[in-house]
Amino acid sequence: MTNFTRRILSNGLRVLVHEDHSTPLVAVNISYYVGSRDEHPEKTGFAHLFEHLMFGGSKNIPDFDDPLQRAGGENNAYTTNDYTTFYEIVPAENLETALWLESDRMLALSINKKSLDVQRKVVVEEFKETCLNEPYGDSWHHLSELMYQHHPYRWPVIGLAPEHVENATIDDVRSFYKSWYNPANAVLSIAGKVSTDEAFVLAEKWFANIPSMQAPVRQLNTEPPQTIPARKVVTANVPVPAVYLAFRTPARIDKAFYPVDLLSDVLALGPSSRLFRRLLKERNLFSSIDAYVTANVDPGLLVIEGRPSEGVSVDDALAAIWAELEQLKNDAIEERELQKIQHRFESTLVFSETSVLNKAQNLAFYELLDRAELMNEETEIYLGITPADMLQTAKEIFRAENSATLIYLPAQVPEEASL
Repeated sequence: MTNFTRRILSNGLRVLVHEDHSTPLVAVNISYYVGSRDEHPEKTGFAHLFEHLMFGGSKNIPDFDDPLQRAGGENNAYTTNDYTTFYEIVPAENLETALWLESDRMLALSINKKSLDVQRKVVVEEFKETCLNEPYGDSWHHLSELMYQHHPYRWPVIGLAPEHVENATIDDVRSFYKSWYNPANAVLSIAGKVSTDEAFVLAEKWFANIPSMQAPVRQLNTEPPQTIPARKVVTANVPVPAVYLAFRTPARIDKAFYPVDLLSDVLALGPSSRLFRRLLKERNLFSSIDAYVTANVDPGLLVIEGRPSEGVSVDDALAAIWAELEQLKNDAIEERELQKIQHRFESTLVFSETSVLNKAQNLAFYELLDRAELMNEETEIYLGITPADMLQTAKEIFRAENSATLIYLPAQVPEEASL
């Protein structure tokens, strides 16, 4: 249970504070409700670009990192399909430094040709390294395209093509900043060794004077139900074949999401999970296998990915996965297996809350998702799921017409190239 207090500033900024005097540190987290789903189809990668641009200096702070380092702090950021997060961890006595830094770049980020040129090169290079030059690195480009034709999840967070960022103009990025990076579209969360009253006084001091703007109104295309299986085979410079099996899932706050999340754990969480134990350890059909949910704000995906062992065809590997899914659809999971997964979830949650950074990030995430109180309610939701819930969900999710299959095959190396 994470106790917190919420206040909303006059400009719309939501501020959440959690006191934790067991640590000498304080975490400051700002999450902006903007991700890759908010980009124009011909100008993708902008949310990720801004993750980098936000460190390029602001009106009163030409070098973001220098004051933070002198205050003994560290920082980072990340972008998702749905939101972008920036955070600092500092000694409690230097909390104000972190708030000063964040407020200045919310108010007046320096967006100039030099900053844009530098960060554009960084982002394009990252695209090339992680997507174009890394084996299986473009898997999310293929999966997104297979599973979404209308919703903006049809491109990955890093963007559709590096040219979209390469061709970004000053006007493009200034317009994106003005639309999304404002108090009404953000949550500030503070967790650690601080009094609630002091935290709100400092938040008011540094953020209340930032001009209020109307929160953006989204009009996203919804994805119609899938009616036929999707499939794609990619021949690429990869060392071994790989298979990806994706299924559409409910949105993160949909009640039906929770059994889907537990199903992914039943399949691939830990050495006793079904796919790992049966297909990798016992039958040696895979050299690696995993399953996970994207947990998106809008309906997302459950993905199973694996690399078949040498001598195992991709068809046999996929057939083995489908056989396990069919069992989940036909036979109710035993209470003992479900309870083990539920208790593991509960212990993981408890362990994660020992970190003030995790607490600050969770507060902001749940506040954007729905309301921060949900983070304290979800444990009971997960523990209340029954074998019957799991069986019904498996039947709804694991259908061929609700799936996409992506297969990677190694390109043939010319004989002379191997000499």
